[in-house]
Amino acid sequence: MSSLHNSILDSGNPEIYSLRTKTEGPSGSLPFQPEFLKNEPSGHIFGWTQNAGMGWDPKEMLGRQFLILSTQGGIRSPDGSPVALGYHTGHFEVGLLMEEAARVIARNGGIPFAGFCSDPCDGRTNGTSGMMDSLPYRNDAAILFRRLIRSLPTRRGVLGVATCDKGLPAMMMALAGSGSLPSVLVPGGVSLLSEEAEDLARIQSIGARYAHNEVSLEEASSLGCRACGSPGGGCQFLGTAASSQVVAEALGMTLPHAALAPSGAPIWTDMAARSALTLMQMERKEMVCADILSDAAIKNAMVVHAAFGGSTNLILHLPAVAHAAGLNRPTVKDWQYYNQRIPRLVDALPNGPRGYATVQVFLAGGVPEVMLHLRKMGLLDLDSMTVTGLPLGENLQWWENSERRKRLREKLYHLDGIDPEDVISDPQSAALKGFSSTVTFPTGNLAPEGSVVKSTAIDPGLISVEGIFYHEGPARVFGSEGEAIKAIKREGRGGIEAGDVIVMAGIGPLGCGMPETYQLTAALKYSTAGKGVALLTDGRFSGVSTGACIGHISPEALAEGPIGKLRDGDTIRIRIDCHKLEGSINLVADNAEEILRERSLNPIIRQNPNVPDDTRLWAALQNASGGSWQGCVYDVDKILEVLSKGMSNP
Repeated sequence: MSSLHNSILDSGNPEIYSLRTKTEGPSGSLPFQPEFLKNEPSGHIFGWTQNAGMGWDPKEMLGRQFLILSTQGGIRSPDGSPVALGYHTGHFEVGLLMEEAARVIARNGGIPFAGFCSDPCDGRTNGTSGMMDSLPYRNDAAILFRRLIRSLPTRRGVLGVATCDKGLPAMMMALAGSGSLPSVLVPGGVSLLSEEAEDLARIQSIGARYAHNEVSLEEASSLGCRACGSPGGGCQFLGTAASSQVVAEALGMTLPHAALAPSGAPIWTDMAARSALTLMQMERKEMVCADILSDAAIKNAMVVHAAFGGSTNLILHLPAVAHAAGLNRPTVKDWQYYNQRIPRLVDALPNGPRGYATVQVFLAGGVPEVMLHLRKMGLLDLDSMTVTGLPLGENLQWWENSERRKRLREKLYHLDGIDPEDVISDPQSAALKGFSSTVTFPTGNLAPEGSVVKSTAIDPGLISVEGIFYHEGPARVFGSEGEAIKAIKREGRGGIEAGDVIVMAGIGPLGCGMPETYQLTAALKYSTAGKGVALLTDGRFSGVSTGACIGHISPEALAEGPIGKLRDGDTIRIRIDCHKLEGSINLVADNAEEILRERSLNPIIRQNPNVPDDTRLWAALQNASGGSWQGCVYDVDKILEVLSKGMSNP
């Protein structure tokens, strides 16, 4: 037997035999009272025994118990160096927020508990089979978090700590679904910019740019190494992670000016400490999450999302939060209504025109600064309650005159030479600077139930003076993201050419779990191969995606949607009015309606054979619950209705 096998089977370390089967156990005694022992369930009594076993001082056992839940991933040494990597920077440092909050709870007479459910990284799984688990994970994690909350029956409140694309929406859903408890959300913050490196949006296109000789191997290697400015924090752009933080604050679930804080900074851990105090205050005042979340709060979140120019993925996540809270879910008409009336006030990546980083948006004032402008316009429900115990209007009065606001805005100018008014503008200035509103929902014979495009992120050079983006060209139909990205990277014959309309169908929920397709949209933006190319898909995009990329096309191809009936060479016409936020996507032919009605599904479009069974189950359940426009949720009543019909008609 080899020495390697010997070391695997037995290390030879004699210290492993220094062991025992019995110890004295914890010292002291539990502060039981007769009535407690007589009347409490055995689980409550045994819980104290386990608390002492884990080292909690028995004399402190009477404290109120609070649960801290987190998406933490990876293992850090005390000095911050990695022992085991997390899936992404967004959850690598959030354990520090948990530690700070736990210490505050303990110092104030409480007993903190901690539970974990790590989250995946869309950036890491883009273009891979791992992306088939991304959106389904959100529902699974929300269920797991709710089960963890219920599994600690003595908890008096919950602090949720999360950062990124699916973990943070899952945490919001879990807290919303536990509405009878006090709860506070702690956003995990954002990554710093890296000096002399590309931002985390552009860097994800280095493969496509290298394929077209736009960067050298040495440049790609160096840029790829240096893009993350800090070991923790969500990405530097206003994608789904940052947009979810913004929406959580707009809902009133966080402290004012909590979203987009720089990970690892004192202002970040200070927010966790104050959030813990807030949770304990809520519990004393018998204030619960259901007091915070309301239809008015959902409206405020949609208004703030539009003013920020947030990720289109919140069209999936905000309805899911509303559903978990038992509130009315926003519809496409609701999103359209607010986006047509709310001006975009924030200049952040990827929208532009300048494209500041999320940490710079935070220093410019973040959510409360934007809300000051929206308050002036009469667009917010100022009576909506927040976790501070004060209505939104009173929080904004504090912010307007706060030392915090003044000093941080000064800090932005001192550090980066940026005028905070350039990052967050008033409506008149934003209009003069060319800020465009956020999201358009095109319809047409290819999207009879709707679609979505982040029209604010279409290249301004492709938009007319009247605000019209117009594109007509031949379809290039692909049944997978992999085949589409190969065509983009291919030079010469068979590659994508200016004027083409990439049609990527069969990647909705039923096809392969509705994966994010940022690998593709990044290549279209940052590679010369993507210039003058449009994209249609029944899948979804990263919140940082830009360009003429139209997603969420419904019905999806595998639900008999017309997008699945297109063939190479079909003429597609796209028209987006970026001022009125109206648009259409159509097959152009004399008998287009008949063609789309009579044609069969394109044979290259089929469900991915490698879709995991868990994702197939998720797809079926969310489809029965209303699909992506209803938030990809599990509507139990509808699911049971479908099942009962199936059982009665075998």
